[in-house]
Amino acid sequence: MSKSYNAKDIEVLEGLDAVRLRPGMYIGTTGPKGLHHLIWEIVDNAIDEAANKNCDKITVTLHDDGSCSVQDNGRGIPVDEHPTLKVSGVEVVFTQLHAGGKFNNDNYAYSGGLHGVGASVVNALSDWLSVEVCKDGKRYAQNFSKVIEPSGKVRGGIPEGPLECLGETDASGTLVRFLPDKTIFETTVFDHEVVAKRLKELAFLNKGVEINFIDENVKTEQGIFETTYKYDGGIVDFVRYLNEGKNTLFADPLYIEGVKDGVVVAMALQYTDGYTDSVFSYVNNIPTTEGGTHEVGFKSAITRVFNDAARKNGNLKDKDANLMGEDFREGLTAVLAIKMKNVQFEGQTKTKLGNPEAKVAVESVVVEKLAELVSGRGNGKTVSAIIDKAMAAAKVREASRKAKEIARQKNSIENSTLVGKLAACTGKNVKNNELFIVEGDSAGGSAKQGRDRSFQAILPLKGKPLNAEKKRIDQVLLNEEIRTIISALGAGIGEDFNLNNLKYNKVIILADADQDGAHIRAILLTFFFRYMRELITDGHVFIGLPPLYKVSKRDVVEYVYSDAELPQVIERVGRGYALQRYKGLGEMNPEQLWSTTMDPKERTLVQVTIEDAAEADRLISTLMGDNVEIRKRYISENANFNKQDKVADTYLG
Repeated sequence: MSKSYNAKDIEVLEGLDAVRLRPGMYIGTTGPKGLHHLIWEIVDNAIDEAANKNCDKITVTLHDDGSCSVQDNGRGIPVDEHPTLKVSGVEVVFTQLHAGGKFNNDNYAYSGGLHGVGASVVNALSDWLSVEVCKDGKRYAQNFSKVIEPSGKVRGGIPEGPLECLGETDASGTLVRFLPDKTIFETTVFDHEVVAKRLKELAFLNKGVEINFIDENVKTEQGIFETTYKYDGGIVDFVRYLNEGKNTLFADPLYIEGVKDGVVVAMALQYTDGYTDSVFSYVNNIPTTEGGTHEVGFKSAITRVFNDAARKNGNLKDKDANLMGEDFREGLTAVLAIKMKNVQFEGQTKTKLGNPEAKVAVESVVVEKLAELVSGRGNGKTVSAIIDKAMAAAKVREASRKAKEIARQKNSIENSTLVGKLAACTGKNVKNNELFIVEGDSAGGSAKQGRDRSFQAILPLKGKPLNAEKKRIDQVLLNEEIRTIISALGAGIGEDFNLNNLKYNKVIILADADQDGAHIRAILLTFFFRYMRELITDGHVFIGLPPLYKVSKRDVVEYVYSDAELPQVIERVGRGYALQRYKGLGEMNPEQLWSTTMDPKERTLVQVTIEDAAEADRLISTLMGDNVEIRKRYISENANFNKQDKVADTYLG
């Protein structure tokens, strides 16, 4: 008999209880990404002050007690009493969901924080949070903390008392400091590099705003880590930064800005001698990694402007067809930043803009302003370089089209490059199917024998695929290993890539845990990033982690996946153990490969994501491009050559 279901069974969650019960609904995940989302929620409030010309200095500090603080010199959160809730504006902001000054456009014309939940969510998911506000000549403070009620129920973000006035001050602004709740998050350790990259990006996007970053957990010769990001050139400096180490066709990026129907548009672009495009767009400082209507308008505009310039310059005759958009995007690096009201993002991730008016506004501003710029004095050589680059791209487009046709050919016995390579799976449900791209025939053979053929397909690679960073698309498609991957995935490539045609939900790169294996992973990820980026952004690409060691003692066998965990495993197994170090996947028999690396119940997969598309683009160009000096400098600055693998020395010596 079913249990009765009455009104008394409906639980009403008070205040911030809903956030603690379902944190994923508010910050996406309780993993590292969700943890850092807490910082972004508070930082975005400060940036919104800067974007509306009320703030020009922000300081973010990672403290040695695990807390984070964000301070700005903006107007300060309202401290007066709310007319209906009868508590201070500060308490309302930090304890009420969907409360804030951004729902109308009176206080914030442009805002990245759309839902009014940011500050209160951070408060709800913290052990404690403190806020100081300097406003109208006075300094105020209020503290919040997690409490455990007599019933055992845990509640977050409870005020320890009302807002207090601490005295007079000449300063203005807000300081928020919080300690994430360890019972909520998988880890509460903030990643220095993640924070640094995002703050640098925000400094590029907000010209002239000074963003200070202090990390008390990182020690330098001068003391604790401290740096300042400030770019008076804004997104022009951003484009220069992205193209560092590349061969640019002209010295200074082109920059335009304008306003159309309330949409503020800024764009900077520069061309390199490369073969792929790197376009990064932002709406109210939020990166739109999946593009949207504003990118559509931008791409349409530059195609129109440069085609008109090509005809005016005589590069295109009356009988000639216009060049295509992809011709004008070859080698392009561009940053498009817009600000607008009533932003409509597609999906919860805020990665794709949906506002139709954004396309119209961006296209109008770019066409008008860029046309003026390219027709102006002093820009003749720059425009000629752009058109010559596009004309060259158009000449090889037909060859590329033919190569794509080859890649799209069906896997028939007569003409498929996959014959004898791909071991397809029998299952027809794409959502369940997996493709393992495996380094080497030996490992490929073991994987074919050890797999579950109902949902796992195996594609062995005989040699290293081509480095797509250094080649044009038609050259990339001449590489047999690349063609087999394209054919196996079935979703096309480049402009023709269509995720709806993807044959496998998971694409798993399985390579040896050595330098050659790392190089193959880098080459494949570069190819996916440049020509199948949606494969990564939609969460389909994974790295398989084979074990480094096998520790055995009589009938006890344990596999170890990192040097760090080896001592613990050895201690657990006890004396008299045997240790095997796997030098490659080919050393494992099919049963071992299945149980350690392919069995969904036991294996470890690392999902490849793009947290910062612009920084990822720059890193790929640095590591996989032609500029040796830039690569050497990056390695010398970031690699620790003095680090010794003491675990390996001890147990393998």
